Amino acid sequence: MLSRPVKWEKEKSEYGPELRLFRVRFDWLINPRTGSSEQMTILEGPDSANVVAITPAREMVFVRQFRVGIGQYTLELPGGIIEQEEDKRTGAARELREETGYGGSDWTYLGKVASNPVFMDSYVHHFLLRHAQITSTQQLDSGEEVEVVLLQMEEVEKRWRQGGFLHPHTVTALQLFFQQQRNSF
Repeated sequence: MLSRPVKWEKEKSEYGPELRLFRVRFDWLINPRTGSSEQMTILEGPDSANVVAITPAREMVFVRQFRVGIGQYTLELPGGIIEQEEDKRTGAARELREETGYGGSDWTYLGKVASNPVFMDSYVHHFLLRHAQITSTQQLDSGEEVEVVLLQMEEVEKRWRQGGFLHPHTVTALQLFFQQQRNSF
C-alpha cells in the first residue's frame, strides 16, 4: 500500500481518432513503482448532467432507453452532454426538456462525480428539480428512442436500495438525493 501517492509523470501524448462524443488521447506515463513507460487511453469529452425531477404528485421522472454497451434497455434519470456554450444547469434543463418534455424553475445542485476516472476526463453533474411539470414535447435526437416513466418516490427508493438501477450515474444521483434532499419533501 502506498503511504504517499507518487505522481505518474507524462512522457508524451498523441491524439487518436475523433469519435462522435469523444476524442481519443494516448498518454505514455512513467510508472513510479517500476520506472516503465505505460500507454494509457483517455477519452476526452464534455461534462454531462442528469436530473432527479420530481413532480408535484411526488413522482420521479425516468427514461427507459436502449443502451448499446450492454445491449439492453435501462431505466435511468434523464440527462446528457452539456454543450460547450452552456452552463451546467442550463444543460441539465435542456436535456430534461428534450428527453421528457418536463421543466421547471426550482433547481438544486446535488454534486458531481467523475464519469469514469479509469479512462475518461469528464464529470457528471447531478441536479434536483422540484415541482417538475410538462412544459413541451419531447425533442429527441435521431439516435434516441426514449420512453418517459413516472415512479412514486417510495418505489424509486425501494428499487434503488435493492440494486434495481443499472446506470451508474442514476445510482449516484439517487444516492445524493436520498442523502441530502429527501427530508425536504
